[in-house]
Amino acid sequence: MNALIVYDSQYGNTEKIARAIGDAIPGARVLHASEADTSELESVGLLIVGSPTHGGRPMGAVQTFLSKAPASAIEGINVAAFDTRFSSRFAKVFGYAAGRIANALKRKGGGLVVEPEGFFVEATKGPLKEGELERAARWAGEVLGSVP
Repeated sequence: MNALIVYDSQYGNTEKIARAIGDAIPGARVLHASEADTSELESVGLLIVGSPTHGGRPMGAVQTFLSKAPASAIEGINVAAFDTRFSSRFAKVFGYAAGRIANALKRKGGGLVVEPEGFFVEATKGPLKEGELERAARWAGEVLGSVP
């Protein structure tokens, strides 16, 4: 299966998660959202999109990628979404990016194969909490196992 992981990362933590997911999926390509061309979606069977959570939303490059991607490019593609986050009172009020990413992908016709996932950082700039890279690799296996 041709898989594409598209991410944005401010401090490098989300990139590490994206690469761990990509390493766990044979032949997957991992691209920063600013480098991803929506025309590449025509040959993709699995699209995974991730971003840090900022104010309950994904970062700008992921938002731009999602808004520029025509529904015809995502319709019928298996999709999954993830974010990086930390536990705080404010984050619980505003929500997390993964759910918003998943909703955007579903609105464009993507078939969500697993529930959106969050990976935890110690603080705003990181580092990732211990075991999160391994958990990302396991999550990638769950995603693959859920693709029809």
